[in-house]
Amino acid sequence: MARAIWSGSISFGLLNVPVKLYSAVARRNIALREIRDSDSARIKHRRVAEGTEEEVPYENIVKAYEITPGQYVPLSKDEMKALAPEKTRAIEVKDFVDLEQIDPIYFDSPYYLGPADGAEKAYLLLAKAMEASGKVAIARFVLRNKENLAAIRAGDGVLTLTTMRFADEVVPVGEMDDLVPDKAPKVEKKEQEMAEQLIESLSTEFDPTAYRDEYREELMSLIERKAEGKEIVASEAEAPKATKAPDLMAALEESIAAVKGKGDGGERKSPAKKKKAAAKKSKATKPKAKAKSSRSKSKAAK
Repeated sequence: MARAIWSGSISFGLLNVPVKLYSAVARRNIALREIRDSDSARIKHRRVAEGTEEEVPYENIVKAYEITPGQYVPLSKDEMKALAPEKTRAIEVKDFVDLEQIDPIYFDSPYYLGPADGAEKAYLLLAKAMEASGKVAIARFVLRNKENLAAIRAGDGVLTLTTMRFADEVVPVGEMDDLVPDKAPKVEKKEQEMAEQLIESLSTEFDPTAYRDEYREELMSLIERKAEGKEIVASEAEAPKATKAPDLMAALEESIAAVKGKGDGGERKSPAKKKKAAAKKSKATKPKAKAKSSRSKSKAAK
């Protein structure tokens, strides 16, 4: 059973809803240790002073900000403690906004919010009101001595909280010199139409269970085979080559043809399109079944 990692209350206006915070993510990383290859001795990382082999006790280590190479402004533990955000137990709602207005680049880590004991009605009231409004609450709260910006959403009677990045943590596009070329090449109308056609042919409804961490699966398979004493032959995959500009049309045409060649009768269909196609097929077959039934009755009468 999942355990709450934080408890407090959602506060907006004069309303306070006691809640508990639960992690919404179960990390599936494979833990790997560092060892010496000759005898499998574990590697330990020590805190040593630069330029010496002297190990520094934890109590003698302080934080510092490097203002110029080699010149630091030290910050004592007491100074850091005084600057730490106040440990309030409130998720303070600042605004309600439309979800479409939030660029996904601002989202960070997801959590579930559950009602505290005795707060079930207030929690459900807030969840239903937010779901009906279609709005997202933008809030501030302190978690693990760090002030966080967060988005609270409602769905199916449940509240979720996603921590967000502050605006100055997201690098503006204008500061990325190589992101957009100075002289943008001309895109032909026909090329864009075919690219849109390829996107449409690959479009479907999102199903998160359709995607797996293939690297993790292959790594686990490799570990299991090595543990069984099987010989492993390493092979290096070639990096995909970029499609050159003159080959764009040919690559688009080939890609569209390949997608159309998959599935029943060719073109890949989204679940919605598949339902429509199935409905049309059902309508088309019903009259034939009726005609066959009429012929059977005619034969029986004779």
